[in-house]
Amino acid sequence: MGKPSPRLGVSDDAVSMRTQPGEHSQSVPLDGTLDADAPELDIDDLPPLYEEINASGSSSSAPLLPSGAPPYINHPHNILPPGDWVSHYKRDEPTGTELYLDSRLDHDPKFLQKHIELWSKQPPRPFVRIHGTHKRRRDITDPQNGRRKNDSEQVTDFDLHIELTPYLYTDAVSQTSLMQLRTAENDEKVRRGTVLRKRAPGADRHIEVGLAEKPTLAEWCHRYCASHAGLKCLTLQRRVVGFDDKKIVQKLTDLVRATNYRGSLDISFPKKDEYVHVYNDCETNRWRTTRWIIWLCIFSLMFIFTWPYLWFRTKRFETVFADWHFSVMGADGQRKYASIGEDQWYNMWGRAIHRAVMEKRQCTLDQQDLLNSQEGQQETFGHPVVDGVASFVRAGVNAMNAVNRSLGWGYDEF
Repeated sequence: MGKPSPRLGVSDDAVSMRTQPGEHSQSVPLDGTLDADAPELDIDDLPPLYEEINASGSSSSAPLLPSGAPPYINHPHNILPPGDWVSHYKRDEPTGTELYLDSRLDHDPKFLQKHIELWSKQPPRPFVRIHGTHKRRRDITDPQNGRRKNDSEQVTDFDLHIELTPYLYTDAVSQTSLMQLRTAENDEKVRRGTVLRKRAPGADRHIEVGLAEKPTLAEWCHRYCASHAGLKCLTLQRRVVGFDDKKIVQKLTDLVRATNYRGSLDISFPKKDEYVHVYNDCETNRWRTTRWIIWLCIFSLMFIFTWPYLWFRTKRFETVFADWHFSVMGADGQRKYASIGEDQWYNMWGRAIHRAVMEKRQCTLDQQDLLNSQEGQQETFGHPVVDGVASFVRAGVNAMNAVNRSLGWGYDEF
């Protein structure tokens, strides 16, 4: 599609009353806050959203999937025939944690290894969360004696999420990346078929004494299948490696504080789809993953007894990692990025974040927010009355934002 013509003299605080999806524009740095040294990016060259990546290959690869099918079945690199799909699969939607139970995963190391290699091709879903709050005083009347007393409540000023998953791919369309499937090092403190975390036998904190090479993925699969533990669990952890979160925290803190925001600011990096758990197929593990039984234990307070029992009884293998590299260190000592660097990401998203903070939004920002922030278009609706109302609203928002920047906003009220 063609690029829109440049628009001049438009305020950054303008509220878009209507969006035009499909338009593109050049990335424009936010004056005074973004890095001038970082290279600019064309929005046309941005990787697609993760939902678009998933949708692009799902219907053609398996158009008649049964309900509740594991998500990796839709993956373009999936080579598993339907007969090799696991029999029991569950997913925790808030965290994206996946649970698998199948007797073949307990007794066939090659079958288990083949699934782990496929699970590792699904990326974790890291986010940048920018959360601003302040305390507001409120008067409460005691219903018993009628006295009034002061109390405080926390008010959310803005809560923004930006997904980083597309930037883990070197090519989002073909889903190529710098992912590395590896096992735990001998000096790493992890659960190795145990209840507590421990290092490999003979491994000191910094020095390995007479220790052989670390076990491979195939060997850990054999160890898991050979374990005679009544309850056991093997975990694959998808991790984001090579991302300088401290740099992003500092830049975003400066960006938000530049708006004269005086409230409490928290910048975190939550992740979804991080863990894949394989439990051995038995009634106890089926019960522990059944929602109504979990709630029954909570309401009946039986978790006081069941939780310690399951914790001490389950032998865990947390020795397999899928490291998704945001960047890697090259032989020349320079960092090589899978897609873009932290400075480029900040230059690309800075204006959209600034605008969303001033608008006190609580949402996940996407590429449409990028387009809106770069274009800053004041659309017209073709009707004089509607256009007048829209112009009046924009003027009011601009005035309020100007006052906030000059006097400060987000104060705690005491």
